[in-house]
Amino acid sequence: MTVGTQMSQAIATVQSAAATLKTFALEAQDQQAKQTFQDLAKTFDNALTTLQQRQQYIEEQEPQYKQ
Repeated sequence: MTVGTQMSQAIATVQSAAATLKTFALEAQDQQAKQTFQDLAKTFDNALTTLQQRQQYIEEQEPQYKQ
């Protein structure tokens, strides 16, 4: 498995987790739970941005890793 493939899988996993947390936040009745899910989703969104930037850097430095 190439670095590019691993990065793409990591990005997809984080996107999925963030989407799940956002769904939980929408469905939560308890305000504290809702806030917790929103905070976690934001953390995952930040991680996603970092991973996407890293993927772009890798692709710029090592073109063979492009999908």
